[in-house]
Amino acid sequence: MRVVVIGSGIVGTSVAYECAKAGAKVVLLEAGRIAGGTSTVSFAWTNATGKRPRAYFALNVAGMRAHLELKRDFPDAPWFFQSGGFEWRTTPAGIAAFEEDVRQISEWGYGVEWVDRETVARMEPDVTATGEGPIAYFAEEGWVDPALYSAWLIRAATSRWGAEVFTGARVVAVETQNGRVVGVRTADGTQIAADHVVNCTGGLSGLELGDAPALPLASTVGVLAFTPPVALTLRSHVHADDLDMRPDGAGRIMIHKVSVDDTLSEPQTLATDGPEATALLEAARAVLTGLEMVPIEAIRSTVRPIPADGLTCAGEMPGISGYSVAVTHSGATIAPQLGKVVADEVVRGRTHAEMESFRPSRFFATGNSGTPRRAVA
Repeated sequence: MRVVVIGSGIVGTSVAYECAKAGAKVVLLEAGRIAGGTSTVSFAWTNATGKRPRAYFALNVAGMRAHLELKRDFPDAPWFFQSGGFEWRTTPAGIAAFEEDVRQISEWGYGVEWVDRETVARMEPDVTATGEGPIAYFAEEGWVDPALYSAWLIRAATSRWGAEVFTGARVVAVETQNGRVVGVRTADGTQIAADHVVNCTGGLSGLELGDAPALPLASTVGVLAFTPPVALTLRSHVHADDLDMRPDGAGRIMIHKVSVDDTLSEPQTLATDGPEATALLEAARAVLTGLEMVPIEAIRSTVRPIPADGLTCAGEMPGISGYSVAVTHSGATIAPQLGKVVADEVVRGRTHAEMESFRPSRFFATGNSGTPRRAVA
């Protein structure tokens, strides 16, 4: 079986790796550089906190477990850091909602415990837990380095199972005959035969590709800032209201804040001394000791791929045999699980019943021709 995977982010490389491992002849096509899109402008937090409904929560938990299982193939797994994380809120409404979320996921068996400020100070001396609300600790959560993840999986897929990888290969059309995929065509006119095509292009899955329809998206803009190397001992990720921080290797700190995301309607080049960087740094300084004299070294923005209903979309497109999509906002968490699901369904012919609520068919009606013709959700 010949499988063409479009997109080399954390989801695309997971799909390519697992399909090659399952015995398919895999061709991975990337328009730019490996993991050069949203994956490397991501907070990359592995978690199931706040994920609803329960089926989506369960999918994220499965993704967290899949990261641990992947270490069987890669014992060192230099991209995965199960560091644990602290989270709290400072407003009455925020505290109430957070307490309810913790209560619910605790009932569902998620690893979370309430801790006091002395525990935070002992485990993370550089962190100041602002406000007076309760603090939750999530020991099983962590983060990944998507670039390293993609690099190692591609190396294994090519060296162990003969997968082929092409960069600078922008797919402009998925081609079909009699309603079945026969291959793809790239911008330079190259045609590549395929028995199955999997679209893992994230935010670009909202574009039509020849015979393949666009997926309805409700994507948002994300902004991340990075400090230069600083002399701190932070190991955990930290979440205070809408502020997110974690170590990013080589002593750098990654900073994200939802309210800063909301100031942008599209990705753009941002200045390290601009208003977005200033807002991120001021919020981080209130929580993390030692940033008083530290500037922002880099700031980046990107499109976060989110299907129209906010949930993961994975599976075969209705009306086009041999064409699947795998698009999610939770890529860092569930990528290894999505890779296994796609490989099982596409290569091994094993259907995952737990994925039924995440199929692309929920967005489409099918016309008399059998092809998807309009979004219905």
